[in-house]
Amino acid sequence: MTNVQVVKTESDMQKCRRAIQALRPQLTDDIYLEAVRKTLADNRQIIFIEENGEAAAVAVFETGYNLFRGDYIYIDDLSTLPEQRGKGFAGILIDWILDFARHGNYAQVHLDSGVSEARTDAHRLYLNKRFQVSSLHFVTNV
Repeated sequence: MTNVQVVKTESDMQKCRRAIQALRPQLTDDIYLEAVRKTLADNRQIIFIEENGEAAAVAVFETGYNLFRGDYIYIDDLSTLPEQRGKGFAGILIDWILDFARHGNYAQVHLDSGVSEARTDAHRLYLNKRFQVSSLHFVTNV
């Protein structure tokens, strides 16, 4: 059985570095730890699956409440090392988060995903996990 771990120490943060950077390459080594510390301080958790001394896959999620959603979980990041893809790790992390949501009485779990041909496998996973496309997400740079 694959063991999902929660990041608690700087050593755990370092184990997750390559998997996080696979999705977020702008988090270069010189700013990585500070960025992770800031995200953890902002009501987020990081979970991971370890293989050979490092995270093969990671998920970053936040918990919150707002008037529209009620109590919710939002998955910020879900990333698997390229050489570890196809082993089901991302699905295991999603299942862990869904179980966490059920036990914590969260009403919904949300995530956004970019739209491109490269994201087809990720979208298939989300749909197989019974996520629904519920909105368009708009953004502007200021």
